[in-house]
Amino acid sequence: MMIEATVDNFDQLTAGKLTVVDFWAPWCGPCKMMAPVMEEMAQKYGERIQFVKFNVDDNKEIPQRYKVMSIPSLVLFRDGQAKEKVTGFYNAAQLSHYFERKLGENEQ
Repeated sequence: MMIEATVDNFDQLTAGKLTVVDFWAPWCGPCKMMAPVMEEMAQKYGERIQFVKFNVDDNKEIPQRYKVMSIPSLVLFRDGQAKEKVTGFYNAAQLSHYFERKLGENEQ
């Protein structure tokens, strides 16, 4: 399940070992296409990765902090620090491959 982040809980939600934040907006077509893929990833990897979504229309400061210029953008956090960002639509196979690699790095 995706957790909805707000300005008030964003830092707390990203403080865990491995967290993926989906920066999106309700008017964004690719974001709408990506939403069910992200839900699928959350079901598949939810035991090992925390999945968070943040509506960029709710606050401009947080996306700017992580240099989110286009959406959808996924920002990978480890222990509260943004480590990577990927932008654009990715299908389930592509995201599974990406998350498997990141989990492998996390276990080293």
